[in-house]
Amino acid sequence: MTQVHPKVEEAVDTLGLEGATRRRLLSGAGMVSAAAAASALLAACSSSNKKDSGSVAKGGVGPFPSTPKWKFVFVNHVTTNSFFTPTQYGAQDACALLNCEFQWTGSQDSVVPQMINALNSAISAKADGIAVAVVDKTAFRAPVDKALDAGIPVVSYNADGAKGDPGSNRLAYIGQDLYTSGYQLGQRIASLMQGGDAVGFIATPGSLNIQPRIDGAKDAIKASGKPINFTSVASGAELPKELSTIDAYAQGHKNLKGMFAVDAGSTENVGKVVAKYGLKKKGVAAGGFDLNPATLSAISAGNLDFTIDQQPYLQGFLPVLYLWLYKLSGGLAAPSETNTGLLFVTKDNVQPYLATKTRFEGSSTKQQLLNHSGSIAHK
Repeated sequence: MTQVHPKVEEAVDTLGLEGATRRRLLSGAGMVSAAAAASALLAACSSSNKKDSGSVAKGGVGPFPSTPKWKFVFVNHVTTNSFFTPTQYGAQDACALLNCEFQWTGSQDSVVPQMINALNSAISAKADGIAVAVVDKTAFRAPVDKALDAGIPVVSYNADGAKGDPGSNRLAYIGQDLYTSGYQLGQRIASLMQGGDAVGFIATPGSLNIQPRIDGAKDAIKASGKPINFTSVASGAELPKELSTIDAYAQGHKNLKGMFAVDAGSTENVGKVVAKYGLKKKGVAAGGFDLNPATLSAISAGNLDFTIDQQPYLQGFLPVLYLWLYKLSGGLAAPSETNTGLLFVTKDNVQPYLATKTRFEGSSTKQQLLNHSGSIAHK
């Protein structure tokens, strides 16, 4: 038998071949160099992998090992608000991909004690992970610490305490930089108005998912030096109340030059009131936040100048993904701070949102593949 290079024997030994098969492989022509050994090993491993594909980590997700069906709990401040429809779709889709499940709980009306009760219930039930909207800078600190002490990973989403103080020891925040988004709102207001009275509607003043936006807007307007008198007004957490409040304010302030909002429901209703009273014809600037279908239609119709997207779908999808990876890795793959972004949607770029109904904006329940065409916008 031709002398076989030691590396060949070493490579072949790793394949666990039967005696006769091993002898035939070793006696093959040219099997005398390390390079040939590598080629043989690669070919054999490739064949083995094809044969065994799907048998590794049977029952797991893709190539991952089999895992328990982990349950993650989302604690929300306005559980029935339509803004969070795509957030729930995002969590659903991540759970479908990863073979886990989630619970949506909290408060309908941004009542912090109700949220704390829901958070404590999740801890008592030994949830596998928790995502919480930290809308108060003090109330969530103790229960989040309690969860972490119990070995339950916690992330915040959509709201993360006050500027410079996250309000808890959560592992990471997934959501928009709220003060920065408000500051850019204020800059846009200053660009649309020369002066005069403007109102900024806020569903729940003091709630830290939206208060930083009002604060940022006021700072930017002040920095502009323009004679804009900007007043913030509470509109309420439910759409019907928001609409009646905004309508009454518009009727009582005939000299308004700007109507704006820092939450999804208020923005939608600003658009409705502007349309009802023909305020754009009177030179009133208007805009706000988020991609409610009615808001997008108002932009297309010219009743709103803009809205700001913060990608609520990702605020559901990514917490599930991060918590799942944390559990899978035994804590080694820790959640990371994630800014879900800020995009101004105007009449110039609103059509793609209107032309396609998707889960990503909460305008459809349908699962579908969306193909992008053309160039990608950039600076």
